[in-house]
Amino acid sequence: MFQDSPIYDRLIAECGDVPAQVRREAERVSRELELAMRPYQSPGYDRPQAQGAGWQRTAMLPAPRQP
Repeated sequence: MFQDSPIYDRLIAECGDVPAQVRREAERVSRELELAMRPYQSPGYDRPQAQGAGWQRTAMLPAPRQP
């Protein structure tokens, strides 16, 4: 991606290959998530039905102003 780029080479030397580290970490998290989600993806799994329409935020009136 950054061939013949002395600035990029210097950054790698000083800080490490951050994009490669991020890529590896993202792949690791993706694998862990896939393993964690497997029970929910099986054909016989019945997901619990939530009551109502799910999470809802209710509005609150502003507090009275202090003089």
